[in-house]
Amino acid sequence: MNAVWIAAALLTAGFVGWPVTALVFRLARTIDDKADAAAAGRDTADDPSADVTVDGPATAGSPTATDSPAARDRANTVNGDITVDAGNAAAPEPGGGAAATRILRGGAIIGVLERLAVCLAILAGQPVAIAYVVAIKGLGRFAELKETPVAAERFIIGTLASMLWAAGVAAFTKVVLLG
Repeated sequence: MNAVWIAAALLTAGFVGWPVTALVFRLARTIDDKADAAAAGRDTADDPSADVTVDGPATAGSPTATDSPAARDRANTVNGDITVDAGNAAAPEPGGGAAATRILRGGAIIGVLERLAVCLAILAGQPVAIAYVVAIKGLGRFAELKETPVAAERFIIGTLASMLWAAGVAAFTKVVLLG
């Protein structure tokens, strides 16, 4: 029976953690947007645009404060990954718009593996292994994080949310279901 609980914990930590982390990203964005609106002197209580972020000047075809959240998200992502404007691109990419560089590629797969490793480390009674996971992940992303502050912030938020979820699932399983 213990094997069933351990398998359920690993599946829950690994695959249910993605929606949890996505929710944390959404909450962090909402908090940042409201702080930006307050810094700009707008009253966020009655301002429907308080949940909107517009980074930099608007250009033709770029999302504006009146666009839907989905339109803004599509403009800032490529297949769900964060993008940054290449800025020095000589010509636009086919399909219009300026060239964009994808950052933090493979985050979903890395996140699942990270949560599985954290959960397994706690269930095996080897929490020191979590330090190895963090070190490997940080070293693997160091170049991207150094060049892009947005990526660094997203990396920290995602890693903490992901690890807390996995640790919580593992602790619950170890104390309540296996204990």
